[in-house]
Amino acid sequence: MNAPSRIALIGNPNSGKTSLFNQLTGAHQHVGNYPGVTVEKRDGVCVHKGHTLRITDLPGTYSLTASSIEEIVARDFIMGEKPDLVIDVLDASNLERNLYLAVQVIELGVPLVLALNMSDVATSRGIEFDVVRLSELLGAPIVPTVAVKGAGLEALLDAAVSVLDNERPLSRPTIGCGHEIDAARAALAAMLPSNGQAPEWTALKLLEADEQVWASIDSEEIRRAASAHIRSIEKRLGDAPENLIAEARYGFISGACREAVRSTVEARHNLSDRIDAVVMNRVVAFPLFLGLMYLVFQLTFTVAGPPMAWIEAAFGVLGNTVSGWWPEGSENALRSLLVDGIIGGVGGVLVFLPSILLLFLAIAILEDSGYMARGAFIMDRLMHKIGLHGKSFIPLLIGFGCSVPAIMATRTLDNDRDRLTTILVTPLMSCGARLPIYALIIPAFFPERLHAPMLWLIYLIGIALAVLVAKLLRSTLFKGETQPFVMELPPYRVPTVHGLLIHMWERGWLYLKKAGTVILAISILLWAVSSYPRKTRFDRDYAAEIHQLEDQGRVGEAAAVTQAQQADVMAYSVAGRVGHALEPVIKPLGFDWRIGTALIGALAAKEVFVAQLGIVYAVGEAGEASDTLRHRLRENYSPLAAFCILLFCLISAPCMATIAVTKRETNSWKWALFQLGGLTALAYVITFLVYQTGRFLGIGVA
Repeated sequence: MNAPSRIALIGNPNSGKTSLFNQLTGAHQHVGNYPGVTVEKRDGVCVHKGHTLRITDLPGTYSLTASSIEEIVARDFIMGEKPDLVIDVLDASNLERNLYLAVQVIELGVPLVLALNMSDVATSRGIEFDVVRLSELLGAPIVPTVAVKGAGLEALLDAAVSVLDNERPLSRPTIGCGHEIDAARAALAAMLPSNGQAPEWTALKLLEADEQVWASIDSEEIRRAASAHIRSIEKRLGDAPENLIAEARYGFISGACREAVRSTVEARHNLSDRIDAVVMNRVVAFPLFLGLMYLVFQLTFTVAGPPMAWIEAAFGVLGNTVSGWWPEGSENALRSLLVDGIIGGVGGVLVFLPSILLLFLAIAILEDSGYMARGAFIMDRLMHKIGLHGKSFIPLLIGFGCSVPAIMATRTLDNDRDRLTTILVTPLMSCGARLPIYALIIPAFFPERLHAPMLWLIYLIGIALAVLVAKLLRSTLFKGETQPFVMELPPYRVPTVHGLLIHMWERGWLYLKKAGTVILAISILLWAVSSYPRKTRFDRDYAAEIHQLEDQGRVGEAAAVTQAQQADVMAYSVAGRVGHALEPVIKPLGFDWRIGTALIGALAAKEVFVAQLGIVYAVGEAGEASDTLRHRLRENYSPLAAFCILLFCLISAPCMATIAVTKRETNSWKWALFQLGGLTALAYVITFLVYQTGRFLGIGVA
């Protein structure tokens, strides 16, 4: 048996590389980390025709330009370990993009075999390959494979062994980059020592201003020469050499594919292309994106109305039934706990379940259809302007559902500055937990024709603030260059009903679980601190006065005294005292002590804001539901104050779960507390300015 051969397995993310690795090595593999980094290292062994092949599955990477930890690891392995063979796994359905990495490996001059993976998907899309011709053009054997099915593995191993044995070697192509760059590359290569590091490749990397290669050059003469060549090329051709080199590579790829790849008419003019010609149009794209957001919010209000009314009626019946277990007009702690605390608190949150389900259904439709990826692509240009890239928009989009998984999704970002910035601004994306607050406040203070526009406006304000804060952070605390990233646009698909229902129910079930656990516990706690301590003597006096008024038929006056009793009990309670202590601070925002207590409760979970207001105004009593709460709110606050409540709840400190996950993901309480304090301070300043300006101009004060 021959001595073991070292093989490096590389490829773009999602090309099927790891599936191929698993098929080749089976159980003969082990997992560890590359020295000095946390990137996972997978090694395995395969025996074929007397050859022992030791295969290393390198991290997925789009190129060998080392701008991420994965790319650095992949390139360092190929350059430092010098494997006997590189197998590059290509996604056959997205060939031109995948060949960019292959071209860079060709430039290195290392032995190469190309696995044309997912070839069945490409065939189903009407893409046909002249494998022999493409192999000749690229100077490397090409083997069609379907890794998940194990198809083509035998032929791939045959090709690998053939290259290792140097049987029928193919002539490698020379990829020209234009006269000026080719001349500069040759001049620099002649100055470089021939130490096995491929001088032509090193020279090209110097012209690309590759930081790692520049750092490896000790000769000041070579550095000066490279700088002079870069300046000369930029002056002559009006563009940076790295851009011109990339264009040359893509030009080579395009030419090779034009000769060896054929598409049927259906593939060239597929439905996704035709749709993208419209929705990705520069003029149409952004207005369409905003319009779809508006439709989502319109759907949330209009369609959710009837089922919300049914749930309100059900809780009304439940409240009346439970309240009827005690004599009319009697005061009882258990009755108050059940009706005001549990039914009023949890019921006040559950009534908004239809809105939550419809919002998540709309998001699922956009995600499963493929349009959400277009939304990220549309926003990519704007993201670059604020110092981030389109990849950061994906966690921000997830933030419309919940900030916790959105912050966890930032793990896909390679750069720590990008990741920290995205984590800190993610809570400004209005999560689903805030929707009950909007669904309570907006119908209470604004006419029906303004319901969807107001909700749309609140979400847009959150997006705009996230953009501005991200720009500020990237200009101050997190200065640095934006990492390059290539965005994928999956083909459009018709979402399945089953898939949509599953996505909607999974997220809705999380909301229900929160209502049945966290919010239930907090509602009971808030009821306790809102009800105790009590002034027993005053309770007896109030009860006597109310009973006397009712006996005299003065029902309206009795109701007024009842409200006065509720206010007195609340003011004397722990929550009332805390709220009154907080009131001088929040009064300039248009808030009173009741809003203050609700904001404190919202720190645990945003939905608790609604539950606490229900407890404060005791609207759970006698089956009264959110319509009564809206009526009470209209009696106590102006439309301007209501808008400021929406603003403050949008911007202010996220819930405790978000703070906890920020601490875990950043491994630092510093950033978690910075997020908590920073967003609260931002909310206070903006709300203060809006309220005081509105009062000065007389807008929404009546």
